[in-house]
Amino acid sequence: MRRNIITLLACTAAIALAPASYAQGTAAPDARWTWDTTALYPDRAAWDADRRAAMSTADELAGLEGTLGDGAGAFLRVLRTYSDAWRTGVRAGTYAGLIADENLADPDGQALRQQAMAMYAHIGQAGAWIDPAIVALGEETVWSYFEAEPALEPFRQMIRTTLRNGDHTLSDQTERALAALGPATSASYTIYGQLANSEIPRPTITLSDGTELTVNSAGYARGRSSDNREDRIAVFDAYWGSWQPFTGSVGAALNGHVQNSVARARLRGYDNALSAALSGDNVPEAVYRTLVAETNVALPVLHRYFALRARLLGVEDPAYYDIYPDMVSIDREFGIEDSIELTRASLAPLGEDYVAMYSDAVSQRWMHVYPQPGKTSGAYVSGGAYDVHPYVLLNHLDDYNSATTFTHEWGHALHTVLANEAQPFETARYSIFTAEVASTVHEFLLQEHMLETAQTPQERLFYLGNALELLRATFFRQTMFSEFELAIHETVERGEPLTGSTITALYADVVRRYHGHAEGVMRVDDLYTHEWMFVPHFYMNFYVYQYATSLAAAAYFTDLILEGDEEALERYLGALRAGGSDDPYQILLDAGVDLATPEPYRVLVERMERTMDEMEAILAEMEN
Repeated sequence: MRRNIITLLACTAAIALAPASYAQGTAAPDARWTWDTTALYPDRAAWDADRRAAMSTADELAGLEGTLGDGAGAFLRVLRTYSDAWRTGVRAGTYAGLIADENLADPDGQALRQQAMAMYAHIGQAGAWIDPAIVALGEETVWSYFEAEPALEPFRQMIRTTLRNGDHTLSDQTERALAALGPATSASYTIYGQLANSEIPRPTITLSDGTELTVNSAGYARGRSSDNREDRIAVFDAYWGSWQPFTGSVGAALNGHVQNSVARARLRGYDNALSAALSGDNVPEAVYRTLVAETNVALPVLHRYFALRARLLGVEDPAYYDIYPDMVSIDREFGIEDSIELTRASLAPLGEDYVAMYSDAVSQRWMHVYPQPGKTSGAYVSGGAYDVHPYVLLNHLDDYNSATTFTHEWGHALHTVLANEAQPFETARYSIFTAEVASTVHEFLLQEHMLETAQTPQERLFYLGNALELLRATFFRQTMFSEFELAIHETVERGEPLTGSTITALYADVVRRYHGHAEGVMRVDDLYTHEWMFVPHFYMNFYVYQYATSLAAAAYFTDLILEGDEEALERYLGALRAGGSDDPYQILLDAGVDLATPEPYRVLVERMERTMDEMEAILAEMEN
């Protein structure tokens, strides 16, 4: 039941480097661009009171064991107590996560996170008896309670999911044990995070212009997009060279996570770890496997893109370090104010009410904008605090990528606002399967706005190139990650060892196939096949495929919305307002998209080919 209560939205679209003075700690952040956590709690004492209250409510819940079958009123009391524990607990956990992510090197912040994780485990353990008890009651009795007690309605989707998973619900004692082991079984991700963000030493290199760059994750993100190819090579070699000595340690962490996933799937009687991971949201396994199959069919289109990229960069022997620089450059900065205003303008097709909602939200201190020493990398929205508002973490670099990341994350934030307004707590939290649709619609709309306002062929090429990069990074790259994730789980399921070296070999096979290494399309050197080591999503149980499926759904909605289809707009907004009130696959199916079929993915591939056709036509005109 816990998975129906908590949703964490996490994206790694922006791994950024702060302005130099700020990164060195010589300038204080502008308060306008830091989030205001006092909206959650005025101080640590208030936070700790809520944390304790959540645990106390969990203790009350534990005391209700055995009462679930005492009638509709008793059934409601149990579910309401469980929900109240999580409602308070998630708010406290949200605060702890935000404070911890402001500075990963601050032990006090990390202690808050550990306390929150212990609280989550306590609540989970206290309610571990509920699912087995519901399953034991049987569908006839449970649904008779719903007929007798209207106040149970907010729990309908939760109970439907519990009953559907009844065959995979274990005994009360086993469920308690698994809940109690929560902190221990999440240790792999904690170890990985500590290694990746704090303990692996990162080198400092001198670039071609004489400046020094510390090649941590932020410096890598900055340096890999350099226009100077020798700088790119130096950045790649330094960054992946710093990871390589830790192949065994990071491999052990990832193996621990995969072993845990496979073991839990087997304990619950699932065919495999994939089906176990998809079962919570009731996503058909056909969605995952169709996505991977269709993407592999479309690899020649991806290889065409790499050839076009090489042409625009003037590179005759394209290699993996040639993926990130802009194919076309423009002399324009995108400060945070630009990101705000461009997003506002681009959202006009979603209607006046939507734009007004955005304008109100962005005027408040909901986001932490710029990098700072110790701050977690990437970008995400933390939307669990139902009674407050979502929080947006960014690492804004004042470039176009930062602008697209900004609008992406605000797609998540506004999805949360809409769902919270339309749904009770119990059904407000939505799946990542639908979450990435909202964020990607934002990106498509920003693309369209930038293309409409482009002043020169060069500028138009720039935005078209970025549109292609979205398709590469979100459709092909995330599916590549998904195929690799399936491979490492299937390795363990076959009883084969999973070490750092074997993981690297598996990743090398996938990454080279996707990039046409054997065909001479793009070379992927041995050192760079350690890329798997820095992807945190591999610790999130078949998470990243949803970026690719969401891209397909977002393209469908965006095309219709831009055509002025009011019915499609209402279906889209209705899907956002639905939150978690139904299975996410069903929510999108009702809105018109079937992601278990090849068609949505083929439409995306056609979109990519049309974009390349237009770019090549512009290039032909410019050359004449």
